[in-house]
Amino acid sequence: MGPLNGLKVIDLTSMVSGPVAAAMLADQGAEVIKVEPLHGEQMRLMGKPINELPAMFFSCNRGKQSLALDLKSDAGKQVLWRLIGEADVLLQNFRPGAMQRMGFAEEDVRTKNPRLIYVSISGFGEHGPYAHQRVYDPIIQALSCATDIQANRITRDPEMFRVIIADKVASLTAAQAIASALYHRERSGDGQHIKVSMLDAMLAFFWPEGMGGITYADNEYDPSETSGSMDLIYPTQDGFITAGVISDKEWVGMCRALDREDLIEDPRFATAGARLQHVQERKEITMAEIAKWPSTDILERLQAHDVPNAPLLRRMELLEHPQIQASETIQRTHFEGFGEVRQARPAAQFSETPSEIRGPAPKLGEQSKSILAGLGYSAEETQKLIDAGVIKGV
Repeated sequence: MGPLNGLKVIDLTSMVSGPVAAAMLADQGAEVIKVEPLHGEQMRLMGKPINELPAMFFSCNRGKQSLALDLKSDAGKQVLWRLIGEADVLLQNFRPGAMQRMGFAEEDVRTKNPRLIYVSISGFGEHGPYAHQRVYDPIIQALSCATDIQANRITRDPEMFRVIIADKVASLTAAQAIASALYHRERSGDGQHIKVSMLDAMLAFFWPEGMGGITYADNEYDPSETSGSMDLIYPTQDGFITAGVISDKEWVGMCRALDREDLIEDPRFATAGARLQHVQERKEITMAEIAKWPSTDILERLQAHDVPNAPLLRRMELLEHPQIQASETIQRTHFEGFGEVRQARPAAQFSETPSEIRGPAPKLGEQSKSILAGLGYSAEETQKLIDAGVIKGV
């Protein structure tokens, strides 16, 4: 049983920011009920489906139950109120004000369940010119300076991360905050309202090294001025690797691995400060030397001299890499109707209360009937709700 075994979570979220946070809670043992409109959420329609579910939806919603519910109807609202009465956590990522209009504002829900952890994930928070704007990941990347951090090293043209990063950083932030709120509730008995802004989460994520130039107000400088002109990507005779050094010991190892011991005492590189001052020259020399070697040979030499290194894996090479295999980072599970399903295993490994992928993502409304039965609805009452179009059952 996972560390959150026995907790009930209502997941009203869609797309990525909320669903990934709720999936993490499910991995850690919580019962997560995904409440969706009768037509399902947008993510169900994105990508090629296998057994009705696209891969991205599966990964964001694994281990959950699905309740397809019309929350515009009074009967549908009553179903949600019953769920709220016995839930521990509620997550929602509607735009600010939407939950109030639906009749489920935090202060109203609190009267029904004062111990509830109520989580609101938004793009920008509740105030400001962007607060009520629709938001997707690229919008947050633009405002959080991700595009400046990722800018082309030579032209300085802005570039974006090619993954949905802002949503997932917000998910991690929300999941950690929920754990803290549950700990507080354990000591005090009190629930509370957690508000997570995707913009806030991304800026906090980038700040330590990405915003160094604007950290000390009296010594401000443009952080892009200290960005090196090349990434730590080095071509070899037959591919690409990365290798990096910080300490003097690592620099000595690098020089010996490259058969360039003459560089060890070179005043441009002899100290960490000097290496930072002459970073461009150092990287150019390193690149030229690494290019003389086949990938396997130079990686072995770097490893022998204790220099941090790795090949640049392509995604189709990931599953066969010995480190990935040895650490069992990719979990392979057979689910009926899906065949073998591969997922990155839950990153936090608990010694006493294991986290695990507890099931596939649900089909739309797959558990509607059983969820209502658990709420005290009779089979006849549930069927009437299905016939009235209040819920969808499978």
